[in-house]
Amino acid sequence: MKLFNKKNMVTAALCLGAVTAFSQGAQNLPKDYLSKEFHAGRRQALRNLMPANSVTVVFAYPERVFSKDVNYVYHANPDLYYFTGYKEADAMLMVFKDMQGQGDSSYNEVLFVRKRDPQRESWTGRRLGAEGAKAQLGIKYAYNGEAFGNFPIDFKKFKTIIYDDLPDDIGQDAGLDYLVKTFKGKASLPEVDKSLVNSLNMVAARGTPQNIPQVLNYLKRSLKPEVYQGNELIQQLANKPDSATLISVKAKIKEQFGSMALFNDMTVALRGIKQPEELALLSKSAQLSAIAHAEVMKAIKPGMSERELEGVLLYVHKKYGAEDEGYPPIVGLGANACILHYEENSAQMLNNQLVLLDVGSEYHGYSADVTRTVPGNGKFSEAQKAIYQLVYDAQETVIKMCKAGVPYASLEEKTGEVLGAGLVKLGIIKDAKDVRQYYPHGVSHHLGLDVHDKGAYDGNLEENMVITVEPGIYIPAGSPCDKKWWNIGVRIEDDILIGKDKFTNLSADAPRTWQEVEKMAAQNSIFDGAKFPPLK
Repeated sequence: MKLFNKKNMVTAALCLGAVTAFSQGAQNLPKDYLSKEFHAGRRQALRNLMPANSVTVVFAYPERVFSKDVNYVYHANPDLYYFTGYKEADAMLMVFKDMQGQGDSSYNEVLFVRKRDPQRESWTGRRLGAEGAKAQLGIKYAYNGEAFGNFPIDFKKFKTIIYDDLPDDIGQDAGLDYLVKTFKGKASLPEVDKSLVNSLNMVAARGTPQNIPQVLNYLKRSLKPEVYQGNELIQQLANKPDSATLISVKAKIKEQFGSMALFNDMTVALRGIKQPEELALLSKSAQLSAIAHAEVMKAIKPGMSERELEGVLLYVHKKYGAEDEGYPPIVGLGANACILHYEENSAQMLNNQLVLLDVGSEYHGYSADVTRTVPGNGKFSEAQKAIYQLVYDAQETVIKMCKAGVPYASLEEKTGEVLGAGLVKLGIIKDAKDVRQYYPHGVSHHLGLDVHDKGAYDGNLEENMVITVEPGIYIPAGSPCDKKWWNIGVRIEDDILIGKDKFTNLSADAPRTWQEVEKMAAQNSIFDGAKFPPLK
């Protein structure tokens, strides 16, 4: 493909040597990563959804500073990874609906990547580079990022330029900064309020007639007051929060922010339905997470700490080859369990309180999301048992509904119905309509490359979706009910594969009923008797 002037042959030889070194270093690796054929198939599936005469552009995520001169472990943009398998920073993918160029030099996809730098790699690890991307990812036309400036593309000839929210606050990523600025210049993109566009696209993607109050509350919290009050579309929905207004507002969002909204629509459609290779990884991630939760049940003792339990979970994840956790681990004891995204994990003594453990592994990019609630002494009190049983009943009822053709919104409706009736029966609330006082979140979300993965929420469940089912009850101290219920927080969460006429619980290896939890807690753990020298 003769898109550039002839390059120095020495450079080509160095690149070839670098690819050889990369291959030699990459041999002792897991064998179950997504295949390059998978990624190529996803790019073709994207093309099939793209409108005529269009191009889709996807950027890598920027790197982020952890402290001073140390970065966080890099996490790839899930969309870029989904379409390419590329896991590094400073990259840009272009996918074209139609073939560009003529004859042997024609192409319908181009990837720009971070240039190889042997000296830098001796500090930060191997990089693919352009030649490595060709060899390892199977992308024929891959170039170093600096080549994009001279790449012969006229964005004006395309009817639609499709792209996601562009990275900002790029900081140290000079390569990504160059790619984004060059793209903006070549495509003549207007400047937009990023937070507003992101929020509006969230409304377009996830807004349903049932969750309009929660959507408006999210917008009010996430946007500056002047932006929330000043946006015509938001105020239309706030003034008349019904299904007809929501449909109208969604249409106007797509009209005004079509390129980003279209990108979201296409990736939601693709990533919401899992392919066989994805299901294999998701299943493994959920299973090893469930085994970790079962091990915590066996290991738990009144004298342990939240962080100690977190360590047990993480050890089991790593033992099975998980690279990381899909989200910051939540290990909440007693009152901490009533904080939905509690992450400090610093309480020292469990005693006989309930511990809510919301911890899932990330295996080859795919996140599990599993929650269990366990008594610190291995035995539920009567009050704890009553709340746990109610949450279990709601989860069991909803899981049995999980099959293709069932309206997604009906899962939430049924959850509120079961929990509301149960709380009334226990005397905790007087009217079932007050259930949200103790059940403040949704019962389900999609699961995949993101823990809150892309997927449709406004239609029916479809075969090969993977979703969570996670009802919960949280009763903080000071609540208007009998004190015996105070500081009880219970959530049970499982990862459910939707079948044509059935469901599969991918995380079923973690006990769910209170009887099974107590039985598991009575067993010996591999961590029992572990002794470490005292700190001096």
